[in-house]
Amino acid sequence: MLLIPAIDLKDGQCVRLRQGDLGDATIFSEEPASMAAQWLEQGARRLHLVDLNGAVSGTPKNQTAIKAILDEVDGEVPVQIGGGIRDLNTIERYLDIGLSYVIIGTAAIKDPGFLRDACSAFPGNIIVGLDARDGKVATDGWSKLTRHDVIDIARKFEDYGCEAIIYTDIGRDGMLTGVNIESTVKLAQAVTIPIIASGGVTNLTDIEALCAVEDEGIEGAILGRSIYEGTLDFAAAQDLADELGAS
Repeated sequence: MLLIPAIDLKDGQCVRLRQGDLGDATIFSEEPASMAAQWLEQGARRLHLVDLNGAVSGTPKNQTAIKAILDEVDGEVPVQIGGGIRDLNTIERYLDIGLSYVIIGTAAIKDPGFLRDACSAFPGNIIVGLDARDGKVATDGWSKLTRHDVIDIARKFEDYGCEAIIYTDIGRDGMLTGVNIESTVKLAQAVTIPIIASGGVTNLTDIEALCAVEDEGIEGAILGRSIYEGTLDFAAAQDLADELGAS
């Protein structure tokens, strides 16, 4: 299982939020590129970036920090990004500067045609971000809750050709309360697209629980507050995931 460190960007800094609340941000580094270097040193095979300002405004806002991270990574591992991606030109610019995957969240819900066009124009580079609270999809930086059922939406997007779905349980994100295995498995079983779990991963017990259901179609997990606050050692977690995956 692929474990992916998250670098959430707000005002050029690396932060973590609680349940997506921009007003409840903890700053972990004023130099996000140094965080990228740290995770690479610990064996990360992919990085997950989120432009938090962009997610709310609908346009990219942390380009300087993003470019610094890409310069630090220098093509060593794939880097994916989400937040504020609403048009094909933004996707093209991101891919041109060296990002490997672009995550479409709010725009996929509000304009499914855009997602279809993006998957067609950039095959293999598009990931869908589905963020949900109590099974209902949220948009606009999690500030708006829709009536859309997350499984229904995932099935709708299944034939578009997206690379994966990142499923975030908003209620658990940044709370260190454990990953929502049941909901993640239910989604993975409902579609053939690989699922990347996000939200609530706290310790090695969560890694073991995710690895136990990897065969259901869960190919990875995004790690945030746990690796920043030290409840989970990233290198040890990836070693455990590799060990369990090989057994």
